[in-house]
Amino acid sequence: MHSFTSSVAAQPAAFATPDALLRRLEWAVIRRLDGLLQGDYRTLWRGAGVDLADLREYQHHDDVRHIDWNVTARLQQPYVRQFTEDRDLTAWFLLDLSGSVDFGSADITKLAVSAGFVATLARVITRHGNRVGALMYGQNVDAVLPPRNSRAHVLELLQRMRRPRPRAPADGGTRSTGGGNASTGGGTGSTGGATALADLLRAADGVMRRRALVFVLSDFISQPGWQDALARLTRRHDVVAVRLWDPLEMALPADAGLGLVTVEDAETGEQLLIDADDPGFRERYAAIAAQQEAALLDGLARSGADVLELATDDDLLESLLRFTDLRRQRARRPAPRLMPAALRRAQPLAEAPA
Repeated sequence: MHSFTSSVAAQPAAFATPDALLRRLEWAVIRRLDGLLQGDYRTLWRGAGVDLADLREYQHHDDVRHIDWNVTARLQQPYVRQFTEDRDLTAWFLLDLSGSVDFGSADITKLAVSAGFVATLARVITRHGNRVGALMYGQNVDAVLPPRNSRAHVLELLQRMRRPRPRAPADGGTRSTGGGNASTGGGTGSTGGATALADLLRAADGVMRRRALVFVLSDFISQPGWQDALARLTRRHDVVAVRLWDPLEMALPADAGLGLVTVEDAETGEQLLIDADDPGFRERYAAIAAQQEAALLDGLARSGADVLELATDDDLLESLLRFTDLRRQRARRPAPRLMPAALRRAQPLAEAPA
C-alpha cells in the first residue's frame, strides 16, 4: 500500500459547508487538473465521439450501428467500436455512504476523502458543460440525483453526501475491530445491517440508459455479490472503482500499551472489548485483514474496471495526478484499427496445423 504526506491545500478536510470545500478545492486542486483530465475538446474518457479508441465484444444493449463488420467477419463474433469522447459526456457517481465509510483513524474520514474526490471530479467535468449525476447508498439506494452541469448542482450533490443516515440495529455480531474507542469498518462477522453494494450497482445499471463514465466510490466492505454486478456494469460503461481505505483497517497501531480497547461496528453499532496488546490477537487481525485484502483486489481485477485507491492519509492531488498519468498512457496506446488484441490472439490458432 502506498501513502503520501498530506498537504493542507490538497487534503479534503471536513469544512463547515460544501461551498467552502468546493472553493478550497477549486483554488488548490481543480485548476491543476482542469487541462489534464479534459481539455476544451478532448477528454481521457471514452464515449460517443468520432475518433476510434478501441474495439470490444458486442454486449446486450449495445448500439448495432457501432458494430465493426470487418472485424466481426474475421472473428466470427460481433465486435463494436469505442470512440474517444468529445464534449457530450455524462458522468455518474455511485456513492457508498454506509456507516463504514464514515470512519477514519486520524482527522480525516473515508467520507471526507470521498467528498473531496467527488467535488474535484464533478467540478472539472461540469466546467466544460458536461453533466454529472449520482446514486447514493445508505442502507439502500435512498437518493438519485439526475445529471446536470452547474456549480449549484455540484454543491447540492455535496450537501446530500453530508446528510446523516440511520444506522441499522445491532444483531449480536461484529464485523471488524480497530484501535481506539471508535467505529471501524472492515472484517467479517455479522451481516445484519451490513452493506449490500450489489444493490447500488444493479440500481445504477437500470438508471443509466446510455453509456457513461461511472465512478464507484466505496470501501467495498460489503456482502458478497458486488463483484459480478461491477463486472456487468463495466461491460456497458467506462467504470472507475475508487477504493477508500484507512491504514487502521490493515493492521493495529504499532504503539504498545493500548491494553483493553472498546471497538464498535460502524454499521450495526455492535461493540466488542479486545486486548490490543495480545500478540495472538494482533496476528489473527493481520492475517484476516490480508486475506480480505487479497479477495477484494482479486474481485476488482476480475471486474475489468480501472481502480484508484484513496487512503485517508493520501494527498488527493498527488493521487489524482498519478491516476491521470495512467489514463493518459492507456489513451496513447495505438488504436487497434487493423488488428485488435483479440484478433492477434486468435490468429496463431488459425495458422496452427491440424
